[in-house]
Formats: sequence, structure tokens, C-alpha cells
Amino acid sequence: MEDKKNKLFGLLGKDISYSFSRGYFTEKFKNLDFKKHKYVNFDIEQIEKFPSIIKNETFLKGINVTIPYKEEVMTYLDKLNKTAKKIGAVNTIKFTKRGNLKGYNTDVFGFENSIKPFLKKHHKRALILGTGGASKAIAFALKKNDIKFKFVSRNPQKKKEISYQDLTKEVIEKYHVIINSTPVGTSPYIDKSPNIPYQFLSDKHLLFDLVYNPEITAFLAKGKEKGAAIKNGYQMLELQAEESWRIWNK
Repeated sequence: MEDKKNKLFGLLGKDISYSFSRGYFTEKFKNLDFKKHKYVNFDIEQIEKFPSIIKNETFLKGINVTIPYKEEVMTYLDKLNKTAKKIGAVNTIKFTKRGNLKGYNTDVFGFENSIKPFLKKHHKRALILGTGGASKAIAFALKKNDIKFKFVSRNPQKKKEISYQDLTKEVIEKYHVIINSTPVGTSPYIDKSPNIPYQFLSDKHLLFDLVYNPEITAFLAKGKEKGAAIKNGYQMLELQAEESWRIWNK
């Protein structure tokens, strides 16, 4: 049953008119006949504008966070749930009864539950393309499932990071799971794909793309050509959205 009070939810990010969340929750509220619930985009140029949203929006009950603020937003929160703290990135914010802002990470739930059915025994090692906020949740989920991983970065700076130039035939043949956590290949730039040596892929590989628009990105199409299993990020987004909804309402 719907609460009769106005409730506002939203997505915090930059250049997010394409976003999945607003459409998903608007449709959800319509189906539930929640006339007092609304979901909007908070599209801001820099994170410093975040406090003014909190100040000006009276009915705000929950926020999702996307690129590029999953890490930066953490300094503005009062509390972090322990998974979000371990991951070092937040994509869901709940307004507690005391009026505190508490950060959660539901990306890890979404990713883990959508990749699990595709994992086979030989999927022991993974390459995570990109080092942004989403990549941290992916790393957390892989670790939980005993899959060793390396990040692939344009400017590797840490021990677990390698560059795109390091992706030799030997590396690709050793790492059978490849996850694109970058926005490369998102519509309208559908001919773009991460710069990896696709010729070394095989039917042993699993390619997972966090991008969901288009449904089959150039990255996934090139994997499919080589017989790899492929999965896009749509189900991950649905699962993380539902987990956010559960957190806001518990």
C-alpha cells in the first residue's frame, strides 16, 4: 500500500539523460499506482552541487548514484554500510529516520547475481576493463567467488593494474572472463569497443558488458564471433534497482 506522503527519489550523475533508472522507477511507480512517488535525474556538473540538492528537495527519500560520482559522493555521507565501505564506492543513498545519509552499494548484488549463471569451472581469472566506481563492486564480487582478477587501465598506477598494451595472446588465453566496466560502446557511439585483442578470444571466454544500450555492444559482438558467451548489463541494473528499492523501504 502506498504511503500518502509525497516521496521523491532520484539519480545523481553527470550527462545522464540516457539513464536507465528514471525510466525504470517511473514505470514501477505507475504499475504500483504510487501517484505520490516520483523519480528524477539530478544531473550536476560537479559533486560540490550535491549538498544543495539535499537542502532544496524536501521530499527526498533515496538516491542512486552513477558515473562519475560513486566515489566522490562518499565524503558527503554520514554513514556507510559495511559492504560499501569495503568496496570504496556508493551507488545507493538512504535517508535514515534521523535524517542521516547512509551509503550502500547495490552494484555488487546486481553484478554477482547476473553473472553467476554464466560462470563455468574454468572461469578462474578475470580482466576488469576500467577502474571507476563500478569496477570496484565487480572486483568485490569476483573476490567473493574466488575468481582472481586484474584491472586493465589506460594509466595503470596500482599493483593489480595492467595496461591495454599488456594484453598479449598469453594473457587473453589465461583470463577467461572479461568485464567491460567503462562506458565505451554506449549508444550513440555503438561502433566503439574497448581496445583489446579480440582475435585471441575463444569459446572458453565469457564477456560481460555493463553497457546495455545497445543490447549487443561491439565488444559483445566481437566476443560472440569467436564463440564466447556474452551478457550485457541490463539485468544487473534491474537487480541493483530492486535492491535499492528494498533498502529505501526497509
